[in-house]
Amino acid sequence: MVSPSQPSITVGYVPGGTPAKWARRWTQRHPQVRLELATIPAADAAEAVRTGTVDVAVLRLPTDTSGLAVIPLYAETTVAVVPTDHLLSAADEITAADLTGEPRLVPLDDVVDWPDAPGVPAEYRPETVSAAIELVAAGAGVLVAPQSLARLHHRKDVTYRPIVDAPTCAVALAVPEGPQPALVDDFIGVVRGRTPGSSRGQTEPAPKRTAREKTMAKQAARAAAGKVARQPGKPGKPGKRSR
Repeated sequence: MVSPSQPSITVGYVPGGTPAKWARRWTQRHPQVRLELATIPAADAAEAVRTGTVDVAVLRLPTDTSGLAVIPLYAETTVAVVPTDHLLSAADEITAADLTGEPRLVPLDDVVDWPDAPGVPAEYRPETVSAAIELVAAGAGVLVAPQSLARLHHRKDVTYRPIVDAPTCAVALAVPEGPQPALVDDFIGVVRGRTPGSSRGQTEPAPKRTAREKTMAKQAARAAAGKVARQPGKPGKPGKRSR
């Protein structure tokens, strides 16, 4: 059972975020420190870090990151979500031009930074991506969204196709500006792939030796070995010969 006094760190993430792999690494590396995962709406993610509701957050850019330090993580493919019987579902991928004239649903929690996205914005704006996908299934229009959200809200009656010339959706890790607490710094290390024995303050590895330095080191080693081989053996025993 987890003790209430056990140290912990809270990691917030927006819908579609994927912190599970880092959580597994953290548990393996810091079994004595509880890691709590909290889903937060995309619009609230940055503020949750600023107010200390979460220690770090996996969020989408662009967003207001004032007072935060941001570490880029990866870029998501932007896709079009369409009904399974839609003409565009016949292709493996599409272009922005393929969406020209299509009614496009723009939810209130839209996170795709594409001001001139193709299609005709629908007058009605559903509150969430999930609600928008329900409307897609009903044939009310198409939805442009990050691939992870299309996967998260997958339904049998809708599918999605990558838009090859669409801007990608950037995902980043946000922490408060300034020096970080040890646990937050350790989590950043996990995300960045630092090995368990490494740290930001660790001394840099010694520079590689030049070919001449390596040759001189080998010559010195051989000379030292020769001296040892020429030393007389212990009393009553013959000295060992070098091989």
